[in-house]
Amino acid sequence: MTSNTGLGGRALIVPVPYLWLAFFFLIPFLIVLKISLSDDVLAQPPYAPVLDFSAGWAGLREFVAAFDFENYAFVLTDPLYVQSYLQSVAIAGFSTFILMLVGYPIAYAMARSPLAWRPILILLVILPFWTSFLIRIYAWMGILAREGIVNQLLVGLGLTQEPLEMLATNSSVVLGIVYSYLPFMVLPLYAALDRHDESLLEAAADLGATPWKSFWLVTFPLSVPGLIAGALLCFIPAVGEFVIPDLLGGSDTLMIGRTLWTEFFVNRSWSTASAIAVLLLIVLVVPMVLYQNMQARSLEAGR
Repeated sequence: MTSNTGLGGRALIVPVPYLWLAFFFLIPFLIVLKISLSDDVLAQPPYAPVLDFSAGWAGLREFVAAFDFENYAFVLTDPLYVQSYLQSVAIAGFSTFILMLVGYPIAYAMARSPLAWRPILILLVILPFWTSFLIRIYAWMGILAREGIVNQLLVGLGLTQEPLEMLATNSSVVLGIVYSYLPFMVLPLYAALDRHDESLLEAAADLGATPWKSFWLVTFPLSVPGLIAGALLCFIPAVGEFVIPDLLGGSDTLMIGRTLWTEFFVNRSWSTASAIAVLLLIVLVVPMVLYQNMQARSLEAGR
């Protein structure tokens, strides 16, 4: 009797994640996909066709026949959208590279620190999450402004004759992304580095390897999965970032998040905005699939 109850409980628990994904990912995605295949109209809703259930199968056939790929062709051939995609990937990729350079030493120092210090160091890494993300970005606007503390310090020390234009540039966007996403790079790296077996480093030292060589031959290869996980956690949301480029970027900062917002709320083109969103999802799925394939190959090789 207990066994049957346990099997029944497992049978109820297993579908729950799939139902969650279906309701909160698959169904919304299908709605966005449908809108992306529609045409803009001056009505409510502002797209056509709209399924009329009272028309039966004839209405369903007419509904499906009205779909087209004109929005995708428009987005993929218009220089504005193509440049937005390319610049988003470039800024997100460069920011992720900077995050690797900054986050790896921090994670390595945390993993090699005394055990009593590690909870405090982890707390310091996640401490910025206790403050509103929007407030922190607004703070950077004040720091980087012409009258901000950085320019005041540079002018006061005589390093510059007049305030520098640091705000409303691509560099300020990269700085904002690096600052905001640093914990997402540090924590996976720390988890990977913290699991290392110290006896491997001792064995490398016994074989004559210097500390620097031991790092490159032992520590770094074992930390690559954490580095890749952190890179994906930073790169994927950075590509579609809207708040940082909108507040810290200039008019020449064409990131796809801003373009999508403009298309939806300013131009009121739901179909074009949906096509941009679907293409953005495809762009982001590619690195995730590559990472999963890499993980599967590494697991098979470990067996």
